Amino acid sequence: MVYTEQNLVRIAKRENNPKRTYLVVNRFQGKHIPVKPHEALAMFCALADTLRTSFEEERLLVIGFAETATAIGVAVAAELGADYIQTTRELVPDAKYLYFSEEHSHATEQKLVKNDMDTALGNIDRILFVEDEVTTGRTILNIIEILKKQYPKHLKYCVASILNGMDKTALDTYKDCGIELFWLVKTEHVAYTQIAASYKGNGVYVDCRDNAAAIHATEQVKPKMICAKKQMNARRIVSAALYQQYCESLYQDLTSQIDLKRAQKILVLGTEEFMYPALYTASKLEMQGKNVWFHATTRSPIAVSEERDYPFHTRYELVSFYDDKRKTYVYDLQTYDMVVVMTDAQGETTKGICSLMQALRSCGNEHIIFVFS
Repeated sequence: MVYTEQNLVRIAKRENNPKRTYLVVNRFQGKHIPVKPHEALAMFCALADTLRTSFEEERLLVIGFAETATAIGVAVAAELGADYIQTTRELVPDAKYLYFSEEHSHATEQKLVKNDMDTALGNIDRILFVEDEVTTGRTILNIIEILKKQYPKHLKYCVASILNGMDKTALDTYKDCGIELFWLVKTEHVAYTQIAASYKGNGVYVDCRDNAAAIHATEQVKPKMICAKKQMNARRIVSAALYQQYCESLYQDLTSQIDLKRAQKILVLGTEEFMYPALYTASKLEMQGKNVWFHATTRSPIAVSEERDYPFHTRYELVSFYDDKRKTYVYDLQTYDMVVVMTDAQGETTKGICSLMQALRSCGNEHIIFVFS
């Protein structure tokens, strides 16, 4: 497939974000918009192809950015045979952190696990940052400066993104810094603010955080709970190949405990930063001939609108699985024969489960499975 701005990009309206009023939405990415798994993975592989032969003699560490580029990062690292770590906004047990800020985001604090970086960078020649979209490049420059101060060893850096919207000044800055850039599609942001402003934002907003109603929805249809036999956390440095083996074990845990015979149309839903294992499972189910869709819950509050050409029409407000004081969202749910929710949330998740059950039940979903890693 030839990827273009026209067939990938949709513009949405950000809610309560004066830094940037629009959101660039990639319809094949599998974050906010439901996607066929093979379409997402094919695009990620195409991104890896842009740099596959560029650094064959170097030892790479791939860093994927939370939350929207975590699946892209793992997929690229696996294609390149590299190690992988993601940035995170969550707490990681026994971790010390390198902190930095993400430009334009509604949730700006990002961090990397310093313990692992301390150990790994002595064996690394180059860090490859993987993003869904690079607009100014300032976020990545911020973290490179932090890494240079923290680790005097000379490291090389490069950036790969599905979309690149950098202007000439930003591109020249990277060139002057000796940081190579790779992308699938070059975008032009000049009209995006006006496009976002043209939408009414009059879609359907459904608040599923009401505890009594959510608990009632859960009691009506008891979800099946599956606990994974293996755990692996990509917020710590992992071999991408071993991480794929872990994802295979999650898929095997699921299929050994459920009957797929009557389920033809299936949704596999990841939670926030936990995207790639859900995408992997969705892909494996799709290979069985099932009609499978994939997307994930998100921290991003995006306006929804009734216009036909607008990317989102219904927004469900949820309680986060990771912090019951955090509001998260999922968009444009449909009715499926089976819904598989995959999460690595630890601790108390009752409110999160109940709110998501309410959202899924409101769309007619009755066969719901939760896989906990």
